[in-house]
Amino acid sequence: MIKTYYSDKNIRLFNGDVIEILNALPDECVDLIFADPPYNLSNGGFTCHAGKRVSVNKGKWDKSRGTAEDFEFHYNWIAACRRVLKPSGTLWISGTYHSIYACGFALQKQDWHLINDICWFKPNAAPNLSCRMFTASHETLLWAKKDKKAKHCFNYQLVKNGDWDSDFIKKPNKQMRSVWAITTPKNSEKKYGKHPTQKPEELLRRIILACTAENDIVLDPFCGSATTGVVALKYNRKFAGIDAEKEYLDNIAIPRINDIIQRDDLFELHQEDTLKISENKAEYSLLP
Repeated sequence: MIKTYYSDKNIRLFNGDVIEILNALPDECVDLIFADPPYNLSNGGFTCHAGKRVSVNKGKWDKSRGTAEDFEFHYNWIAACRRVLKPSGTLWISGTYHSIYACGFALQKQDWHLINDICWFKPNAAPNLSCRMFTASHETLLWAKKDKKAKHCFNYQLVKNGDWDSDFIKKPNKQMRSVWAITTPKNSEKKYGKHPTQKPEELLRRIILACTAENDIVLDPFCGSATTGVVALKYNRKFAGIDAEKEYLDNIAIPRINDIIQRDDLFELHQEDTLKISENKAEYSLLP
């Protein structure tokens, strides 16, 4: 049995080693996995934040252990995800050039079928202070399923005709392209503190609405500040999150989740993409 670190309604959070916890979950129990694994870029360098020069070091969890060991880690957690993902489910992985190619190679070696790679362009990316290279202003997202013949969820009409007005690349009533312009997290999303690799809610809103139905189970094996969980709950999905760092769960993730749970306003989720926080108290089906 897995010890749940936090649970309430349609959410479970786990603290511990990601592979151990994934290995303890039932086979084929989740509909969507969004993974934001360590990028292994904490190498003593520097970057720009709020106009100031700051270290890129994020913590021991983000330090590279060398090419071979880093790849082994990515290979193992992706393999563990494969077992818990339903045949119709899909996996999303985010990363920069420090990690995404290792993840992509692991997908290839495990015979995943790559559906798309997405370029997430950040219009408000921080400038490059060294002035000796191009300014890093994007991340890559890989979208894959276990079997090429599997019928995966893709809400085409919502993606084509939904409300994506904040993205200047997406034209109204046109197919969504594989380059997304989404700004970094808003200040309101950092109410309880800053996670060094926090993703914007708008990014997860697009992924979750595109690839799941209401009451589906969304899993984030590196949940950090729980952006995936916040968005999943807003749109009436169930959520399971795993993180090795209690500090992030206690100080950021759980307070953000509680804010959503305690909301009294209920909205309906239509094709036009309005919010719904469901009153459905259906039994959570992830735990053994």
